[in-house]
Formats: sequence, C-alpha cells, structure tokens
Amino acid sequence: MATGKRRALLVAAGLLVAAWEGIATAQEVAQIEAAPGTLVRWSAPGTKSCGMGRQSWPALQETCYYPIDLLQPAGPIRIVRRGAGRPELARIMVVATDYGTEEVELPDIPQANPSRADLQRNAREQLRLGRLWRTSGPARFTLPLGAPAQPFPEGHAFGAKRIFNGKPADQPHTGADYPLPLGTAVLSAADGRVVLADDLFFAGNAVLIDHGDGLITMYFHLSDFEVSAGQEVKKGERIGHVGSTGRATGPHLFFGARWHNARIDPALLIGDPAKLPAVAP
Repeated sequence: MATGKRRALLVAAGLLVAAWEGIATAQEVAQIEAAPGTLVRWSAPGTKSCGMGRQSWPALQETCYYPIDLLQPAGPIRIVRRGAGRPELARIMVVATDYGTEEVELPDIPQANPSRADLQRNAREQLRLGRLWRTSGPARFTLPLGAPAQPFPEGHAFGAKRIFNGKPADQPHTGADYPLPLGTAVLSAADGRVVLADDLFFAGNAVLIDHGDGLITMYFHLSDFEVSAGQEVKKGERIGHVGSTGRATGPHLFFGARWHNARIDPALLIGDPAKLPAVAP
C-alpha cells in the first residue's frame, strides 16, 4: 500500500477510536421514557451534533431530535449530544405502546383482494421506496412544519393495527389519516425536493418530498398531483389535491413522515416542539 494512503487510513482510524473513547468516557446524564413512533428532544446551548445507535446528524438550532421508529422493540436506546467539551450521553427507554386496532371494510376495489400481479407490483414499489429512506444533505426546514392543508383537522389511526375486510395488515398504520373534503389543496409541509410523484398500488397517487437531514414527508391517496420527481418545492406550495385513490374507503389525506429512517407520528412535526418529551439533565 502506498505510504500516503496508509497514513490516511491510520489517521482516520485514530479519529474513529478517539471519537468512541470520547463517548465511552462520557457520563450518562438522564433517562427518559418514550413510545415507538414518537420524538425525544434534547436542547442545550452549543449543541452541534446528535447521535443515536450507529447514526449521527447535525443539531437543529442547538437542539437534537431523536425519532423512534414505530416498530422499535421495547428497551433502552443510548443517545449522544455533542457540543463543546466531552459528549454527553442519555438513555431513551422505549416503552411498548398499544395504539389500538381498527377494522376497515373496503369496497369492491383491487386493493381489497389483490391479485398475484398486484402483489408483485407492490413488492417492486416497496423496493423503490426503500431506496429513498436513507437520505442526506443539510436540513431545509425548522420545526414546526407547516400543515399540509388549510384548515387542518385532527388525524387518527397512527400506529393502529389494521384489519381489512377481516384480514390483518402486515404492519401497523405508519402515517395518520386526515378527513378532508375531496379536492382540498394539499400543501408541502416544508421546502424540499420531490423524490417521488406516482401512482402506487396501495398508496394511490402519492408524493414524497425530501426536506434534508433525513426527513421525508409523504402524501397519499391524492386525486391528482401537480409536481414531478426532481422538482423543488417551497413550504406551503400546492402539490396536489385530496382524493380516494389506492386502498381507501373515501376522500382523506394520509400524511406520513420518516426521519432518519424512523416512522414517526407526523402530528409531532407540525405541533409545538417545546411540548415534545425532553431530556432534562
């Protein structure tokens, strides 16, 4: 191996070891309980970066937000806050939560009894979506996000186990449903780039927007969409209209969010961030 390349590898390895040693010698300052699908906040002056598991990301306005995936098993998760001086550690104790069960009677639509071809199509679409979740780039948003419609009602069914025509769904409901009249304008929750605008089997007409910092918002069951993949959009810009396409019983908006690949309740992003559970040393 060339001397210069070997030296660079040794330096990188040394930096990695130093970083882990810094974490290893850090003091755990607090523990907080939280449910799957929620957010934990940790604010402190001078906060520059945040860590959770094997992931790390820049702080937002000296605040770390830790999204807990809806399917995260109960148990502890160690989190890190970095600023001036040594890193600080805390622990999130994930507590099993029952979001309830919802029985849904679908009309006579293909999504009620999908064929083998329909299921193969959905499998291809899920692979396509899976390539979008791990995004990077600087944040193009601050919290709270904007509401995706005006006026905006309360949502429901996030995290619920769903039974469609007597058959349990493969996973809980990963977004929230908002009852809105057919044709209501759907708005981008923040500045971002459209990464998908297409007709999906279960989601119907769908738009996904990348807002940087690993945050993607989703808008499903639209009657139509007015954007295309690769397009830049602004907060509050119209991207389509409420519909009932895909697996739906009537007009409504499915609004969802993935942050650092964690499926979380989108209502937490459009509410007051000061009300989120917070680490308090």
